Amino acid sequence: MISNPVKLFQTKRFEDNRGWFTESFHQDRWARQGIICPFVQDNHSYSKSVGTIRGVHFQRPPHAQAKLVRCTRGRMLDYAIDLRKGSPTYGRHVAAELSADNGDQLFIPIGFGHAFVTLEPDCEVIYKVSDFYAPDCEGGIRWDCPGIAIDWPLPPVGPLLSPKDELLPTLAELASPFHYDGNPLQAI
Repeated sequence: MISNPVKLFQTKRFEDNRGWFTESFHQDRWARQGIICPFVQDNHSYSKSVGTIRGVHFQRPPHAQAKLVRCTRGRMLDYAIDLRKGSPTYGRHVAAELSADNGDQLFIPIGFGHAFVTLEPDCEVIYKVSDFYAPDCEGGIRWDCPGIAIDWPLPPVGPLLSPKDELLPTLAELASPFHYDGNPLQAI
């Protein structure tokens, strides 16, 4: 059986009258589930408005990044897009709702683009990455690319984007630096 390269983790919370506690990352436990990834940097973003889209982003080798994403305030829809040349699922995506309430996390391996859209105002996202930010290696795909065909849940006013994200190329214009490893993308 081939395992899915993108994994959704539902973290266990220990609750009492004070609130709850969780281990958001445990290297040995995650390695037993096939995630062997040295994380080197944590990133934290804040999005003020509903409908804020960040992505579709990736970093090219030699500084390609795997990501472990969680929402610590608010609610968002998180996407992983297969960008591996030769993959039977090239250009397809999976999505998961991540929220402060559910505590779920999405692991996005190297070879996948990453994007999210906020579903509530004042949304905060924290994610671990497996390589340091390298501006000369950053890349991306347009949020509205017909080749990936994401049906974004947007407010009537439309998305809020960065100027840089508005200028990203389409999937058809991408010379993907990633190669298929034999694990097709599956539903999560």
